[in-house]
Amino acid sequence: MFQKAMPIVSARKPSEYEEGMRHFSKKRWDAALQSFQAVDAAHCTDNEKADIAYYLGLCYTKLERYNDALLYLEQVVTSNAAALRVCQCRLTLAYIYMITRRAKMAEFELERLLKSGFKSVQIYTMLGFSAWAQQDFDRAVEYYEQALEIDQTNTTAMNGLGFVLADQDRDVKRGIELCKKAVDRKPQNAAYLDSLGWAYFKNGDINEARNCLRRALDIAPRQKEISLHMKTVMGNEAS
Repeated sequence: MFQKAMPIVSARKPSEYEEGMRHFSKKRWDAALQSFQAVDAAHCTDNEKADIAYYLGLCYTKLERYNDALLYLEQVVTSNAAALRVCQCRLTLAYIYMITRRAKMAEFELERLLKSGFKSVQIYTMLGFSAWAQQDFDRAVEYYEQALEIDQTNTTAMNGLGFVLADQDRDVKRGIELCKKAVDRKPQNAAYLDSLGWAYFKNGDINEARNCLRRALDIAPRQKEISLHMKTVMGNEAS
């Protein structure tokens, strides 16, 4: 008689990993980082190593240690990780490249996602911002329009498209309309108020522009772009 086969049990991750996950779920990024760093890689499978690299990358991103984050996120996208995990890492890489003013590299990651079959409002809005940062305004408009085709209520796409249309004098009236819709949905968003104020300015509505920009500065007084827009508006008003 054959003995009953025992069930195969996967190797249990080190306790440091579990501690890292516990801290990560509670947004204790420093503590989570220390726990994940303490995991002994010698006792991990390749999949577990990729899993830890993923969380290390996210922790570093949350802590704004972007160069360290890139190192680990790149490990994941070049591994045999699941497609969804790779997609998440590419999105995070694109985010880091955008806020560190490397728009071309952000665009590369986002286009890789499109070629892989991933399409979303977030990808198209990020591509729109990347194109705008490279002063490719035609493609910026195209990407923001594609985002709104997926979700007509997406405020990021509304704001991005509205700003480009107004800033480049392409369709200032529509730009105001889109920016206003974004502000109506999220009235405490300083970036949206800034875009609406700038759109009003481009339309010659100085009072409306000043009011929106003052509200934006009240919310985000250290935002340089808002301050520059306000100086331009006030200078125009004085003249």
